[in-house]
Amino acid sequence: MSQTPPLVASRGLAGSVRRPGPAAALLAAFPMILALTLIGGLILAGFFLPLPYNPIHPNVYQLQLPPSRAHLFGTDDAGFDVFSRIIAASDHDLPLAMLGTLFAAVIGVPLGLLASSRGTLGGGIMRIVDAFQAFPVLVVAVVLVTLAGNHLENVILAIGIINVPRFIRLVRSESLVLRASRFVEAAIAVGNPPARVLFIHVLPNVAATVLAQAALAVANAIIVIAGLNFLGVGVSPPEPTWGSMLATGATTIAQGVWWMTIFPALAILLCVMAFNILADSVGQLMRIAD
Repeated sequence: MSQTPPLVASRGLAGSVRRPGPAAALLAAFPMILALTLIGGLILAGFFLPLPYNPIHPNVYQLQLPPSRAHLFGTDDAGFDVFSRIIAASDHDLPLAMLGTLFAAVIGVPLGLLASSRGTLGGGIMRIVDAFQAFPVLVVAVVLVTLAGNHLENVILAIGIINVPRFIRLVRSESLVLRASRFVEAAIAVGNPPARVLFIHVLPNVAATVLAQAALAVANAIIVIAGLNFLGVGVSPPEPTWGSMLATGATTIAQGVWWMTIFPALAILLCVMAFNILADSVGQLMRIAD
């Protein structure tokens, strides 16, 4: 029997509503462009920007200097230049968060599609997800990295594992709605096997939602990685990370040395905001496309 080509759901009747013009799409895409510019700029700066000072070799004669022309963000209690450390930390924290989220999506999306199927398989997957989500995220991450070893690949693994349930739940809920759509019923009626219906007909219609969830997952991963490094788990010193810089600054902020804490915290805040804006922009573009 001939197989139908992949179908993409149409969520409205042609001509029944006035479709937004290019100006509306551009306006919705503008925050996304800003967010991508900030994220890409931080990643590229961490890898390619010539740093004014070495981020892993301190100057013991310049301890706790306030922000100035020589040191834009000041120095810490070991003599590290805070600005150089923040930029250098971006090529650790951001790639780790993104790779961990990618790992979670690769595992979680297929499992979410399978969980939307009727029967014991879907029910079993969701019971495991429910049990796993009963534990606090940061505690799970600390335990996983501690048991597996304090290595970068284990941080990626931990970020992936704690984000897998998010993708499973999201894809399952979207798939359950789509399975009741006419185009899916038509694909089943002409004899497509269940696997083809899920991965060829349903998956393309949840891709945009998965992208939005991925942006939120990266934002959450940045916070988790900062929490791990704050607790001394994750990237080993003297490699710079935003979380370890916060831990160092927390011991001196009561003494008036505020720059050691404020600037790493602002870096985390800006990145989390950028990824949340990115997720919101993807959602707006989805609504415009519909």
